[in-house]
Amino acid sequence: MQAKDIKYTIKDFYALPEGTCVELIEGVIYDMSLSPLRIHQKISMELSATIFNYIKKNKGKCEVYTAPFDVKLSESTVVIPDISVICDSSKLTDKGCSGAPDWIIEIVSSNAIHDYLLKLNLYQAYGVREYWIVDPKKQSVTVYHFDEDFDMEKYDFTEIIPVWIYKDKATPLEINISELL
Repeated sequence: MQAKDIKYTIKDFYALPEGTCVELIEGVIYDMSLSPLRIHQKISMELSATIFNYIKKNKGKCEVYTAPFDVKLSESTVVIPDISVICDSSKLTDKGCSGAPDWIIEIVSSNAIHDYLLKLNLYQAYGVREYWIVDPKKQSVTVYHFDEDFDMEKYDFTEIIPVWIYKDKATPLEINISELL
């Protein structure tokens, strides 16, 4: 078997040295950016805090996790989204999340092609309900809803973005990225 034909498993993933920054997607190991830009970290912190505070204020059952937080989608796929929102506590394990989170947010850095193509298809296939791609360079947010039909909407940082997994709540969550920065 040639090196390009090797398919890795979750066992291989967890055997890597601690601190190795990779994702395992359909048996292929992908390097991740070790040091995202400051704006990446600021957006991650502000978004996760906003979501956490919304859930806490509304006495919700969902939990918010930021990278590094392992999301095991299968025996050959472990991803590390920038932000994961999990509403089914039975999916939470000591190692992270086993199964699809309800909402995933990826903040674009050097691996944009993974966020826009590879992970988009992956998250839809595994049952993520809502997926946001936040692009600091373009100052845009692309929102995908996978609940019923495939739906995509694009926003710029100055627009109010409704969070679809909370749209039926008495007080829906709406986020304006520019107000967070």
